[in-house]
Amino acid sequence: MIQILIYILVFAAFLCLYRMGKGPTPSDRAVALDILGTLMVGFCALSAITTGKDFYINIGISWALLSYVGTIALAKFLENRSFDE
Repeated sequence: MIQILIYILVFAAFLCLYRMGKGPTPSDRAVALDILGTLMVGFCALSAITTGKDFYINIGISWALLSYVGTIALAKFLENRSFDE
């Protein structure tokens, strides 16, 4: 069952990478990058379930926070705003 979930996540990651490379607008690329960060959290969760080690959950939480901050920064950049607005 875990193998099937890993294959689904890998397939979704390749779709996100395709959208990042081929995306017609920068907004599409930003959304694909955000989804890729979410998929990485999924990989961390599956790794925690598979190995039984809880530090993968900590890595996933850190990755989610950094992905969120990066998405906000990228959105501000795409709107040509400064970071203090």
